[in-house]
Amino acid sequence: MPGGPVFFVQKRVGLNGKLFNCHKFRTMTVKHHGSTVSVAGDSRITPLGAKLRHYKLDELPGLWDVLIGNMSFVGPRPDVPGYADKLEGDDRDVLKLRPGITGPATLKYRLEDEMIADYVAQQQKGGDSRNAQSIATAYNDKVIYPDKVRLNCYYYRHYSFVKDIQMILCTVLGRKMEYAGEII
Repeated sequence: MPGGPVFFVQKRVGLNGKLFNCHKFRTMTVKHHGSTVSVAGDSRITPLGAKLRHYKLDELPGLWDVLIGNMSFVGPRPDVPGYADKLEGDDRDVLKLRPGITGPATLKYRLEDEMIADYVAQQQKGGDSRNAQSIATAYNDKVIYPDKVRLNCYYYRHYSFVKDIQMILCTVLGRKMEYAGEII
């Protein structure tokens, strides 16, 4: 990665709501100021970073987080502070889980950047005058994030070792699977 460190380290919310340093390969320029919601084609994402994100290779340093006990292989992706803080009621059950490198929401939203970019383009074509980042953030906050919480709560209540293995294999092979009555 030109112009900065190879690793990106960010505080994330882990087991029982405790913060930890989450490690990834850096995929964005160093001096960017913007939302935590990114869109495919975002100028902050480097060309190499786009490839790393598409194939989820940016997550490989997360194996260190698994080794030291901050994460597991399967579970909800760890949120940035600000999102997990808004969880209420039974949705807070996801904080009882060790965050994972992959999980049901990760599989369903494997190409999240591209999904958001398509939604933004569709909204702008339909006359939405907000900037792309505003549309992306609103879509994430109102549609994607609540669905991820739903899937992660389902995972908490219906844990299965066999499904965990299936999720790991689907992640590595880039496949889909049936989970919670849908294809993810």
